[in-house]
Amino acid sequence: MGKDGLVIVYTGKGKGKTTAALGIALRATGYEKRICMIQFIKGSWHYGEMESSKRLEPEFEMVAVGKGFVGIIDDESPKEDHEKIAKEAIRISNERIQSGNYDIVILDEINYAVNLNLISVNDVINIIKSKPKELDLILTGNYAKDEVIEIADLVTEMREVKHPFQQGIKAKKGIDF
Repeated sequence: MGKDGLVIVYTGKGKGKTTAALGIALRATGYEKRICMIQFIKGSWHYGEMESSKRLEPEFEMVAVGKGFVGIIDDESPKEDHEKIAKEAIRISNERIQSGNYDIVILDEINYAVNLNLISVNDVINIIKSKPKELDLILTGNYAKDEVIEIADLVTEMREVKHPFQQGIKAKKGIDF
């Protein structure tokens, strides 16, 4: 087995990007790997992984930095607030990645933060290029930039084929959040 960590990207308009990253986290805790997940967007909302992640401690740490979904669903915060928080998430990400305390770091919704111009694609490229060789790095979120896709080792695009919302079914606790 190689010692080099992978750069994994889950992107696309379909559901399941964060869930796929959490699946790796669940699997890795079974091998006593140390995982940190930093959430760039979802921070102020309550959702299932906030509670379930506590059950995976101490191997799994979740850091919710974001202020909630940007520009949608009752977001009244100025964009500058979201930018400031996203830059703080970059700082925390670099700190955790360079700490040597983790085998896997998940940067949840980082691609979406770039797409919203809260951070730059260069911020992401710099994180990837400066990560320790053995660290596995997972980036999630729609709209992954070509530059990120190019240097990643594994890229999976989630494509929506059918969604319950199209039939008037609202988001479901335990499935969607």
